[in-house]
Amino acid sequence: MTAIPPLTRLGSADLAAPVEVARLLAETVAAAGAIALGLFRSDLRTWNKQNDSPVTEADIAVDRFLRAELGALAPDYGWLSEESIDGPDRLARQRVWVVDPIDGTRAYLEGRADWAVSVALVESGRPIVGVLFAPVTGEMMIAARGAGATRNASPMVASAKPGLDQAAVSGPGFLLDRLADVGLTRMPRVRSLALRLARVATAELDVSLASANSHDWDIAAADLLVHEAGGALTGYDGAVPVYNASVPRHGPLVCAGPHLHAPMLALIRDGIGVTRSLPNADYRHP
Repeated sequence: MTAIPPLTRLGSADLAAPVEVARLLAETVAAAGAIALGLFRSDLRTWNKQNDSPVTEADIAVDRFLRAELGALAPDYGWLSEESIDGPDRLARQRVWVVDPIDGTRAYLEGRADWAVSVALVESGRPIVGVLFAPVTGEMMIAARGAGATRNASPMVASAKPGLDQAAVSGPGFLLDRLADVGLTRMPRVRSLALRLARVATAELDVSLASANSHDWDIAAADLLVHEAGGALTGYDGAVPVYNASVPRHGPLVCAGPHLHAPMLALIRDGIGVTRSLPNADYRHP
C-alpha cells in the first residue's frame, strides 16, 4: 500500500478538509478490507463477548491495523471502536475516529457477503467523513460533509419513491412482523447494519429499520452516506443521532428516502404502536 502522508502535512491537523480526509481514509479502509478478505472463510479463532456477540481474530487484526494507520494519520484525533477498550479521552477531542472493523461479524462467520469495514470521522457529535467498504462485493462507499456520497466513484442518490405502498424495507424480523399488514415489501434482512442503512443511500432499499441498542460504530459512516445521498436517518423522535457521547448507544432508528421518512415515522409512532409494545431490545441485534 502506498504510504499515506499524515494530516499534519496538509497544513491543518485539527481541521483538515473532509474531502481530503475522505480520500486518504478510503485508501486505509481498502487495505483493512483486504486483511479481512484474506482471512474470510478460513479456520478462524472465535469467541463471544459479554453481550454474546461474536468476535474473531479477523476483527482484532483489522482493528489493530486501523488504529495504527489512523493514529499515524492524525495523532490528535480520538478513537472509538467496537473492538477496542473505550475510555474517556475521546470525549475531550473535537474529532474522533469511529470504527467497526467488521460490521456484520455473524455474516462474516457464515461466509456471506453482507459484511463491511466501517469508519467515520465525527466532529462535534456528527459525522463529517464516512467510508464503508464491502470487500466481497467490492463496493467502496465514501461520503464527505457537503460533498455528496459515491459508490465506486459513482454518485449515490437515495430512493425517491413517493409513497409507502410496496416500499422495499429491511430490518429486524420482530419489527417487520409488526408491519406485515401495511403494504410494505419485506426484503431479506441485511446482516450488517451499516450496509442495511447504506442500501437506502444506493436506492436498493426504500426503508431500513434498526431496533434499539445500536452503537456509534454500527451507524456513523452509514448515517453520513444516507444524508449526503439525500435520505434521512433519525430516531423515533425525529432527531438525528449524536455521536461520541459518554455512552455511544442509540435507540431504534428509521432510515428512508426523502419522501418516505416522515410517513414511516408516523406509521411507527401512531399506526401500529411499535414504540409502546416492542419486546425488550436488550436481547436483540439491531
